[in-house]
Amino acid sequence: MGLQRLDGLVLANMIANGAANLSQNADYVDSLNVFPVPDGDTGTNMNLTMTSGSKEVAALNSENASDVSAKFARGLLMGARGNSGVILSQLFRGFGKSIEGKSELSTLDFAEALKRGVDTAYKAVMKPVEGTILTVAREAADEALVAAESTSDFNELMERIVAEAKASLDRTPDLLPVLKEVGVVDSGGQGLLVIYEGFLATLEGKELEKPHAPVMDALIEAEHHAHAAQGFMSTEDIEFGYCTEIMVRFQDEKLKDAPFNEDAFRNELSELGDSLLVVADEELLKVHVHVETPGDVITKGQRFGELVAVKIENMRQQHSTILEEEHGANQHGVQPTAVATAPKPKAPYAIVTVAMGEGVSDLFRSLGAAHVIEGGQTMNPSTEDIVKAVEAANADHVFIFPNNSNIIMAAEQAASVAPCGVSVIPTKTVPQGLAAAIAFNPEADVETNESGMKSAASAVKSGQVTYAVRDTSIDGVEIRKDDHMAIAEKKIVASSTSSLEAAKRLVDALIDANDEIITILTGEGSSAEDVAELSAYIESKNDEIEIEVHDGKQPLYSYIFSVE
Repeated sequence: MGLQRLDGLVLANMIANGAANLSQNADYVDSLNVFPVPDGDTGTNMNLTMTSGSKEVAALNSENASDVSAKFARGLLMGARGNSGVILSQLFRGFGKSIEGKSELSTLDFAEALKRGVDTAYKAVMKPVEGTILTVAREAADEALVAAESTSDFNELMERIVAEAKASLDRTPDLLPVLKEVGVVDSGGQGLLVIYEGFLATLEGKELEKPHAPVMDALIEAEHHAHAAQGFMSTEDIEFGYCTEIMVRFQDEKLKDAPFNEDAFRNELSELGDSLLVVADEELLKVHVHVETPGDVITKGQRFGELVAVKIENMRQQHSTILEEEHGANQHGVQPTAVATAPKPKAPYAIVTVAMGEGVSDLFRSLGAAHVIEGGQTMNPSTEDIVKAVEAANADHVFIFPNNSNIIMAAEQAASVAPCGVSVIPTKTVPQGLAAAIAFNPEADVETNESGMKSAASAVKSGQVTYAVRDTSIDGVEIRKDDHMAIAEKKIVASSTSSLEAAKRLVDALIDANDEIITILTGEGSSAEDVAELSAYIESKNDEIEIEVHDGKQPLYSYIFSVE
């Protein structure tokens, strides 16, 4: 007979093994991405997301399953990257909500939590697609509920979950024709199966191999980018210097004298600082806030019960340390003293956008973007990356342009926890983001700007020329590794050994007699001679169209087109 009750320590080990198993299989999960463009990053995104959650759990060391799950969900939430990472975070957010207050779990508790996670994830996706990670999660959870009716053994339960997840994954090509066309199973579903296999390995007492070096390199690179973001601000610009987190267990005797009202308490704390998060249920109150006087937060929280946990971090000291690590001391071995500056007043609006390429970033800044997050294909920013950019924008309301369909969900998740008003303009391409930025009106209200920017983005036709990372056949186009592909919106319309020839075929697909402007962003692999020939070709197709060329310096894409 195997394990009958699951406590926090075992759950933490399952999470650690799930993360480790995903790390060593991330490259394989990446390879299952359907499109042959160089953005096969499902495994990388899920890996970085899972690592963020596992890191939070590793620092806890608790026997309480509810506390472990809450920490895990929080880490996943802030570390979520790409659509697959956000869905993963929602699966375990719902899981954590289901077991709140439970120190140990039965097999039925575990199965019901998986089902609650599936429900939460489906609600988070605007248009759920079957044959994806959602299907694998749902069918595995359904099997868990059936199994829990007949067994209290966690080993048997997890074996059946893994078996059904495998079977469900094998069925994904029957639900998504594009998977069958390319001959692969769903990459996100494969990633979830790998995590579940790590869970089972814990229960069976099996050890997993250490992560491969390339995966560790990706984690190091992600940490480097997180540190590099600190260089955009001075230590003295940090208005509220102490990151303060408290957890309070409600006590009836205290609540009689001071009844708890979540909205009123949130408003009370908002006067002390910023980056405020308040979460409460029937038993616990959790607070995260940046303040100058952490003691006031503790005192206010203690009105309602006893302190369970307190964490206070000096963010000015952390920031200075990061800058010292990045820039080092001066030639005399002494770190230069920063010049004190007065806190900057909040702007009414700010734009935060995601882009890759120095030229593209400069274009966004010239159009008024307060912050450009480095990212895009192959490097999706996390929820936390976006939240930090929103905070640094220092505005009453922030508009986010993801500029990539795989970043929209992380942006929306960031908006839900950001300390100010946030609107996500769901731009899927750089041209859509640039059009939205041009449409921004600083004199208009939020709703008018949202409507105007969304309309402007939808009116733009986008196209890209990039290279193939593998042989395949898709949308009736035969593609060989290293070929240049012409992509109109999301559809591959042509493939060629020449980037110029691919660009010409893309122009054929994009422009018509009614178009007035075509903007070309040149990037890696383009040349002045090819651009001149391409411009002449465009004029031969439409001699009245205006051609604008900008050096975007973007990697991966030799050309990005915007047609209006």
